[in-house]
Amino acid sequence: MPVARTIPPGRAGRMWLRGRLATAERGRDQLDRKLRILIPERQRLQTRLQLRQEAWSAAYDEAQTWLLRAVLLGGEDAIRGATPARLADVEVTWTSAMGLSYPDDAVVADPAPDDEATPANAAIVPATQAFRAALLAGARAAAAAEAVARLESEIAVTRRRMRALDKRWLPWLRDALARLELTLEQTEQEDGMRLRRALGASSGGRPGT
Repeated sequence: MPVARTIPPGRAGRMWLRGRLATAERGRDQLDRKLRILIPERQRLQTRLQLRQEAWSAAYDEAQTWLLRAVLLGGEDAIRGATPARLADVEVTWTSAMGLSYPDDAVVADPAPDDEATPANAAIVPATQAFRAALLAGARAAAAAEAVARLESEIAVTRRRMRALDKRWLPWLRDALARLELTLEQTEQEDGMRLRRALGASSGGRPGT
């Protein structure tokens, strides 16, 4: 049930209830519109997430294959020697829908290569390239996963708000307005009857001409 509220008496209460009912109905329409936009967007993002996860899985397998080749040719020292001194930078780009911000994509800025470093074996260069591709694919998949998670969370919150309006707040407002309308109608009828009686009594008490 909605939180108990003090409704102003009489016609002021009718205006109060009508105003809040109109506001609640507009809010409900906005929530419905929001869902009709977010649900297809979530489906699009879920498809994109699946594609990016598949790309990341393939890139990871490729990187692991080249890592194994590099280790077999030159041992772990070859891998340590090819490791850059600086970490790569990942930058996430953002977009929004219906006021909700979520990741759109990710780009990776590789650290500057060491020009003086010489690959220890023939597998180091393709292994490095494979790991860069895997890093980018992983970052893009992570951005897509976060986007889906944010959309799903926002959709769930929006649905809860709509249920609260549909199941509690709107029925309460409509019922309260209907009861108040009935009370006002009865009061107006009673006032009209008293007025007619008063007028009739006043007319009957005048002396004839």
